[in-house]
Parts: sequence; structure tokens; C-alpha cells
Amino acid sequence: MTNNKETIEVLNDLIQINNDRITGYEKAIRETKSEDEDLKVLYASMIAESHRNKIALASEVQALGGEVETGTTVSGKIYRAWMDVKAVFGGHDRHSILSNCETGEDAAQRAYKTALEDAALPAFIRDLLMQQQQMLKESHDEIKSLRDQYA
Repeated sequence: MTNNKETIEVLNDLIQINNDRITGYEKAIRETKSEDEDLKVLYASMIAESHRNKIALASEVQALGGEVETGTTVSGKIYRAWMDVKAVFGGHDRHSILSNCETGEDAAQRAYKTALEDAALPAFIRDLLMQQQQMLKESHDEIKSLRDQYA
């Protein structure tokens, strides 16, 4: 059985990933043209999804006696900087923004996969992470499908 400190660390890493996801979709909303209101609504729903994930993860961190992480990951900051550079050269069309969003969704999937590889996580935490990973997978697939429509 993993100790609370290790479980708290895994949960806080996922909180940071969800913070990155929120920041990424807020940026996507700002970059999306006004005529693409459908995408802005989609991105807002992704932000809400990550807020729900964060609340559930933070509740577990607090229940385990830990401090909830409030920042973003270093890799998330690097990803956002890269996205800024790419936007200068790549434009703000639907396909470009959706491609950037898909890259972020891929990162979230990798983070949850890595967290779930920790065999010592308590079963109830593992169940929570599997549920969140499945929701995020559905969001990933929706973004990918839309991106493919605008290739």
C-alpha cells in the first residue's frame, strides 16, 4: 500500500494537469474567431470538466491531510509557450486551434496513464482516476474528430 505522501503527490500532479488544461482551453477561447462560437462552447465545457476533476482530486488530497496544488506543471508552461510561438506562424484557424487542443488532450491522457501505473494507489483513488481518464478520453476523441473534419 502506498503511503499518503505518495498518493498526495500523484493527485497533485493530476490537479496541475487539469490546471494546464483549463489554461489551454481559456487560451483556445481567446484565439477562436467570433464566428466559431460552437468551439467556444465546447472549450468552455472542457474547462468545466477540468474544474470538476480538480474539485474531486483536491477533496482526496485534503482527506489525506495534504496541501492542494494550485499551479500548473512546468511541462504545461513549456507547452503553452510553444503554443504561443506556433500560433504566430500557424494562424488561428479551426484546424490549428483544434490540433493544439488535441496535443493538450494527449498530454492529459499520458498523465492519467502514468498515475494509474502506480500499482500501490488505493482502490478508491484508482477508481476515481479511471473515471476521470475515461471522461477525458471522450473529450479527446471529440476534439480529434472535429480536428479531422477541418484538416
